[in-house]
Amino acid sequence: MNSSLRHIGEEVVRCVNCGNHSFKISLYLYEAPLVGNVLIESGTCSKCNYRKSDVSALDSGRFKTIKVFIKSPEDLNALIVKSSTAEIVIPELGVEVYPGPASYGYITTVEGLLERVLDIVPTGCEERKECIDKCNLIKDAMNGLVKFTLIIKDPSGRSTVIGENIVIAKYEEIE
Repeated sequence: MNSSLRHIGEEVVRCVNCGNHSFKISLYLYEAPLVGNVLIESGTCSKCNYRKSDVSALDSGRFKTIKVFIKSPEDLNALIVKSSTAEIVIPELGVEVYPGPASYGYITTVEGLLERVLDIVPTGCEERKECIDKCNLIKDAMNGLVKFTLIIKDPSGRSTVIGENIVIAKYEEIE
């Protein structure tokens, strides 16, 4: 096991899927390079096998808006730590991702985020021209052919974007 990953506790609670008191949550503290301390939550129900995981940066705590301009193919490799409460908007691509009650946090790259967006395109969308055009625009962005703005609004303040050439154009905390 990685020495920077530390198991900090576990608890059995009621499963949101089946209602049984059989959902085991394990908590880990991970010191991620470039990101800092990250809390990893992983849970599984022993009755219905429902799974849920979440990840969030721990070094913040107030509402935060992050605005980053993605200008080159290298910027697509920037690391995103997205908390379960974060909203993501990419105006140029028409992308809006809002958290719901079952949202989870994750760590990915900007390119990985765009892949996730394409993964949730509704069935039947491929038959509509406007949807095809939007998917093609997102694919062009994934190939570094389209510049765009990534905006993360996070009430928990636990999201961040980190990359070699990434400059946060707007970073705002609200008390």
